[in-house]
Amino acid sequence: MKLVIVDTECANLTSVRFAFERLGIEPVITDDIAEIQAAERVILPGVGTAAAAMRNLQRKQLVQPLRELTQPVLGICLGMQLMTSHSEEGDVDCLGVIPAQTKRMQVGELPLPHMGWNTIEPGNDNPLVNNDESPFCYFVHSYAVAEDEFTIARCRYGDSFAAMIKKDNFIGAQFHPERSGAAGRAILKRFLESGTC
Repeated sequence: MKLVIVDTECANLTSVRFAFERLGIEPVITDDIAEIQAAERVILPGVGTAAAAMRNLQRKQLVQPLRELTQPVLGICLGMQLMTSHSEEGDVDCLGVIPAQTKRMQVGELPLPHMGWNTIEPGNDNPLVNNDESPFCYFVHSYAVAEDEFTIARCRYGDSFAAMIKKDNFIGAQFHPERSGAAGRAILKRFLESGTC
């Protein structure tokens, strides 16, 4: 299987690559449009700010090619937020492949960023998590996507927020499956094995 990890220059690409290598897949890290389009699976990773990541994608002329992908695409952490229409982090328009909004988390007295392990609650149409599972996953973020019709898993930290979102072939995980132990490994394995997302 050809798996591409998009080089956004805003991600810990090594940990994502190692996670797939442990599953027996040798991913290609690239910003080459043709290689991304030819991949069977695409990972859109991200660490940092939405504004910086979108600037990088625009400079690399990747915005429209990413929007037009038809194969399964998994956005991780900031990569999930980049799939939404807009992020409050830097007040930036994102890829818009999932018509959701990324906003600063409202957590009351709890500290931000939301950092550490938390349980996610999958919905019935989640292709990467069984309904009877409540995986314990690793989060690091201060911005999140509000729950809406595209939410396929939720998490609570202060308010409830979308832990996973999905539309068509695009699926996002706010947590880091590559750092989420056995639960994350199972999610990545299902992404590789699923015929479609």
